[in-house]
This record gives sequence, structure tokens and C-alpha cells, in this order.
Amino acid sequence: MARTHNLGFPRIGARRQLKFALESYWRGQDSAEQLQQVAAAVRAENRRLQAPLDLQPVGDFSLYDHVLDTSVMLGHVPQRFVGNGFNQLDRYFRMARGRAVEGDAPVAAGEMTKWFNTNYHYIVPEFTAETRFSLNTWSLCAQIDEAHAAGIKAKAVILGPLSYLWVGKAVDGSERLDHLDALIAVYAQLLAELRRKGVDWVQIDEPALTLDLPPTWRQAYQRGYEALHGVGPRSLLTTYFGPLDDNLKWVLDLPVDGFHIDASDGIAQLDTILARLHETQVLSLGVVDGRNVWASDLNALLDVLEPVDAALGERLWLAPSCSLLHVPVDLSAERALDPELFSWLAFAVQKLDELTLLAQALKHGREHVAEPLLINRRAIQSRRDSTRTHNPSVREQIGHITPDWQQRRSPYAVRAQRQAQRFALPAFPTTTIGSFPQTQDIRAARRDYRAGALDDAQYRQAMQREIAHCLSVQHELGLDVLVHGEAERNDMVEYFGELLDGFAFSRQGWVQSYGSRCVKPPILYGDVQRPAAMTVQWARYAQSLSDKPVKGMLTGPVTLLNWSFVRDDQPRSETCLQIALAIREEVQDLAAASIHMIQIDEAALREGLPLRQRDWPAYLDWAIAAFRLAANGVDDDIQIHTHMCYSEFNDIIDDIARMDADVITIETSRSHMQLLDAFQDFEYPNAIGPGVYDIHSPNVPDTQSIVELMRKAATRIPPERLWVNPDCGLKTRSWSEVKPALANMVEAARRLRQAA
Repeated sequence: MARTHNLGFPRIGARRQLKFALESYWRGQDSAEQLQQVAAAVRAENRRLQAPLDLQPVGDFSLYDHVLDTSVMLGHVPQRFVGNGFNQLDRYFRMARGRAVEGDAPVAAGEMTKWFNTNYHYIVPEFTAETRFSLNTWSLCAQIDEAHAAGIKAKAVILGPLSYLWVGKAVDGSERLDHLDALIAVYAQLLAELRRKGVDWVQIDEPALTLDLPPTWRQAYQRGYEALHGVGPRSLLTTYFGPLDDNLKWVLDLPVDGFHIDASDGIAQLDTILARLHETQVLSLGVVDGRNVWASDLNALLDVLEPVDAALGERLWLAPSCSLLHVPVDLSAERALDPELFSWLAFAVQKLDELTLLAQALKHGREHVAEPLLINRRAIQSRRDSTRTHNPSVREQIGHITPDWQQRRSPYAVRAQRQAQRFALPAFPTTTIGSFPQTQDIRAARRDYRAGALDDAQYRQAMQREIAHCLSVQHELGLDVLVHGEAERNDMVEYFGELLDGFAFSRQGWVQSYGSRCVKPPILYGDVQRPAAMTVQWARYAQSLSDKPVKGMLTGPVTLLNWSFVRDDQPRSETCLQIALAIREEVQDLAAASIHMIQIDEAALREGLPLRQRDWPAYLDWAIAAFRLAANGVDDDIQIHTHMCYSEFNDIIDDIARMDADVITIETSRSHMQLLDAFQDFEYPNAIGPGVYDIHSPNVPDTQSIVELMRKAATRIPPERLWVNPDCGLKTRSWSEVKPALANMVEAARRLRQAA
């Protein structure tokens, strides 16, 4: 019969236990032993939830990030983290966040960026000509021992050597592939160690194989895997996030014991795979979507799988398409959801149930599981037929869109003059990205309001107090353009989703974004419409407290799309257009309320980019069209800002310019202004704020470092078009960190003006 396995399980805990344990450790409240006890308990619970599987993953758990874990396992630790008396755990956290616990001397954290086309952030490996590797398998082997002691048949999970090189960055101009031979030698030691530990199978993750790979990298794959052949346990070469496409013809020649193929969008090239598969190799099919929350059509899957099962038997493995890290843990905690919508969904636990059901149907026949298959069929049909997914008025409004809705009335040069007259800002104007610290008082007020302990008027007063405090701090610091701080928002996506038709929400649907940071993506199930204004009352109140401009803060349509569990029954472009219309209405209402600066965050624009470059133009066309639809339709003296963070933008900078935002703020602090490389051959036409304060670290930047970063920026971008700002919102930081950091930022701007 077909075997079931999993590529990875959510590691934060169903109730975010690991998040709270990490943050207690970083505050110095809990010991390392207490943190490790919580981590062990989460792993034990994960093993229990995965018990029905034939093989469970081991090594998919991480205290912060699996790529960082790989760097530590390979002894690949940048020199600035070596020594200084730190133990292994604290050195690990210093690499992740620049500091292990409160009171540590700060150090520059590792660069952070997005894991392929997901919202998960990883710590980028840094390569130099001097990079050396030395194996340290303590953490992985401890997890293997733990699983074996629990009677679990463990499948070790490691990040493959070529994908590790691919997601890294050479920081000194050297070539990543120069390290291939040394890296393969250490991987050979690792695989031999896993064999000694009694591991039968090792899952070697190579997601880079779904990308456009240069010939040198294809050759490197062939050379590297030839060298590793026969060294360790049986190997499952694992790819995900998309099909192999043109890489398939040579990947199938790699000397491994099996292949995992992402089949969530259909089993592309299945006939080719079956024809080329060696009689001793297994084929793992990722038939359950590991990145979205919709229940699988099990009957349709069985139509495809039954002939494959007949051909392969026990050499057919069933799995999610990718690690379940990207979905919430358990739907059973969500009984407050509408029953019909509930029946349409599957979280991590339910996705494993789907695999088990498929395997039972293949082994015993569909009649053996007739009742659950009938329930699944009815749920799939219910979703297809439901009137709640389609709103005729939204569809009619879409039909009224004309090209001029996506155009500003005048080009940027004209708008810039009018905006300069209105705002009279100094050179190097200072601002922030939008959010300020979400304190315990803010969270308590929101909790009490949801529980009914505060009525509407009391909650509004509580939020107005927080807004007034936020404005007062910004006045005291001397910022030039202010924000209201977003005290009323639980999350930049969830807040808007709660106020728009077409979205639903879970109670415990948390997903790890990075480290201890979790998000609870909305479930976008139907046509999107804005019933009423969403931000105007808060923006109007904030502006009444200041003579300085206060930005209206919105989340853009592409980010609302990409950071939701989006419906899969129509093209994403159509859904994005619906969201854009709703945001456009909010932009126009803000402008009518005399909010003259409006920021529309598109943090997820790059993240949604398809993995294959041939698919980029189509995505960028509709994504940028959606932003322009949302942002335009206002007078020239309304200044439109946007913000993007923690992704590689150099290869799409000309498309970002097509967005035609008056001001863009973008992350550059952790990458040390490497974004500026994009401006060697491209003259960005509008204003830009390269982020100079890394808000994902507790470190407070000093004034001189900010000055130096801005001077670098001024070598590529005219100083009159430069803004000074952090690289992201300040929600996750404390006031004790934010105030000195922003004070240093304001002082840096003052020095830059004096030197101009």
C-alpha cells in the first residue's frame, strides 16, 4: 500500500507555547532549561498528532529558523558571533536577532529575507572567501534520539547543500559555488552520522530545484549528489513550492532513492516521472496543499492516485506538498466558525487525516471509507454551490473599471512640486512605517472589548488615549511626518479583513512568520466588498492632534491577498482587483477627510512573485495594476506612500517604479544598503526612504551608523528625494527601544541637513 509521511510540522505549538517561552527567555525571566522543556513538550505533542503516519519528520523543529539551524550544524558561524564567552544557545540567538537576552552587548544580526515565495523569514547564510565548515550534529541527533526513545520511526529532515548555498549570500564578492566541495564533504559526514544513528531515510530538501537554475548550478547538483551517493541512509530528494518543469529531465538522473514532487496544483509530467523512475526508487507525491487551508477533493485525488498506486504499490508515498509550517495546527479549535465554512477547511492535523484516508482508500478500496469520502464530496460541492462566495454587486462594479482609474492626474514631477508646497518638509524628512509598540494595556483593552467588558464608547476612548500618547512621543522626538500608531489594529491584514466582506477568521490559526513572531492570516473565501469606512475616524482624530502631517495607514491589495489564505476557486488576479476597489474607496474617503498623506503598504509584493521568471510579467502586471487602482483617484497634492520589507527587490526595481507611489519606504538596514545595487543602472524616479533602523532586532542603532547608511544612499539617489525611516513597523518593539532609536534617527537627519 501507499505509505504516508510528512515533510514538516508547525513548530510554534497549537497555543503558541514556544513563542511565549522564547520571549520569556529573551527577557531573562526563564532559564535555558525551561525553554528547552517547552520545546521538548511541543515536539512530543507534534509526534502525537502525527502518530497515524508511516514516517514522521525529525529535524523539522527549530527554536528560531531551520536555515539558521543548518548554518549552526555546519559550523558556519560568521566571525562577529565567535567568542565573547557566549554559549551555543545564546550565540544562536545573537545570529538571529543581534542579542540573546536583555543586557547583552548588541551585534549586527544576520540578514533576514523571505523563504522563496512565502511569508516565512529566514536568516541568510553569509559566505566569504574565508568560510569554513565543521560538523555539529548535537541538536539534530538529540531530536533523533528523542524520537527513537518514543518509538517513532524517524525520517531525518535536512536542508540540501545546493539549496543552502542558493539561499545564502556572498558578502565579499566571492562565489557561493566555490564552497561546494567543502560543503559536500561536511554533508557526507552528516549523512554517515545519520546512518550510525539508525536512521533509515533522510529527507533532503532542495526547493531551489523549482527555480530557473543556471547551467553551473545544474552541474553542481550533479557533481554534489554523485559525491554523496551511498554515503548515508536512503535519500528522498524533496522539492516543493512548484513543479520541476525543465529541471525534471536531469533531476531524475540524480543518484537518490526517491523523489518528492509538489503535486498540489496537479501532477505535472506524471507520465514522464513514472517512465523514468527506477524500479527501486520511491515517488512521494505532495497531493495535499501544504500552504493553504482548503479541504482537498479526495475523490478527485483518488481518480489520479489509483492507477499510480497500481503501478508503484509501496513505492508510492503520500504527503503534503511542502512542510505544514505554513498552515495553522488544528481546525478542531475553531468551532466558532460558521459550520458550512468550517466544512470547507483543513489545517495541519486535518491534512494528515486526509493523507491517512487516501492511503486507506488505496489499500482497502473506496467502499472501506465510503462515509468520510461522502462527507468530503458534500463539502466540496457545498463550496462550489454556495451563494456566499459570489456577490453580484461586486462583480458589476468590477465591470465599470476603466484605464483612467489607474492613473494619477499628473506625472510625479508635477505632483512633487504641489506636495512640496503643501507640506514644506525639510531635507531628509523623518517618519516611521506606521505601527508603534503594542503594549499590554492595548492588548488588554482589545481583549476586554471582544469579551464585552468594554462598550464601543469605552473602547474608542481607550484607543484615542493610545493615539494621543503616540502623537505626543513623536512630537517630543521631533519627527517630521507622524503616524497614529495603529493601536486599534491587531494585525495589518487581519484588521482590514475583519472590516471587509468575504473574509473569515480563526481563533487559534497562528502561523510562524519568523522566530517568535506569529500571524493569524484571514481566510478569504468570497467576493470582497467594503461595507463602511475602516480607518477614517482614527486618522481624523490623530490629525486633529497635530499641525504636522499624519499619514493615513492602509494595507495594500496585493498584501491583503498574499497574507491571507486566499480562495482558490478563481484567479488570484480577480480577487486582488476586488480588494483594490475596496481600498480605493478608503483612500478617497481619507482624502475627503483632509488626510493628505496616505500610506498603502505592499510588503508582500515581491513575495507573491512566481518562482519562474517567465511567469513574472503576468503577475507584476495585475499586481501593479491593483495597487494603482487602489492608490489613484485623488488630487496631485495628496502624497501616496507605500512600504515593502524583507525581500530581494533589485531584480524588479523597474516594476516597483511602475507603481508610481510618491514615496516608497523599503528595508535596507540588515542588508547594509545592498538594495542600492539596483540603482547602478536604473534611475528610480520618485522619492524613497531606505530603512535605517532594523526593527526585527532589539538593538538600538547609533546616530553615526544611520548617517553612514544615508550617505551611502545619497550616492545613488538624489538627496532631495531621500527620506529617513525605520525599515518596518514598530509594533513588536518596546518603547524603551523605540524612543532612543528614533531619537538617534532624528539626530542623524539633523546632521545630514547641516552637512548638505
